Amino acid sequence: MIIASVDLGKARTGIAVCDKTEFLASPLTVVQETYTPKIVQKVADAVKSAGAELVVVGLPKNMDGSEGESAQNARAFAAELENTTGIKTVMQDERCTTVTAHNYLNTTNTRGKKRKAVVDSVAAVIILQDYLDSKK
Repeated sequence: MIIASVDLGKARTGIAVCDKTEFLASPLTVVQETYTPKIVQKVADAVKSAGAELVVVGLPKNMDGSEGESAQNARAFAAELENTTGIKTVMQDERCTTVTAHNYLNTTNTRGKKRKAVVDSVAAVIILQDYLDSKK
């Protein structure tokens, strides 16, 4: 099944998808938007056009495992996305994914505006790949 993932951000939201075999996650797009209803609609359009049957939303827990305001916002976003699309959403712990994404981009020497444009979709890939790996 095609699964999409979302790395929800304040200014940019990364989206990734996997292949039908659920083996490999790849970046899809980055939504540049700050108004939540518009983010929901743009993400809904992207995951529907990708043919996703499930959406994994990153859950930004604190390092001690507790959930703060960002986690509450992610849960509310996931519920709204599921209501809008009719596609089931699940939450996936996303601690350190942005740091890992920056490390990957350091390895590939991706800098400046290009880095800013892709870091959120790379974080979404990491969230999705973590989810896929946890299912095995």
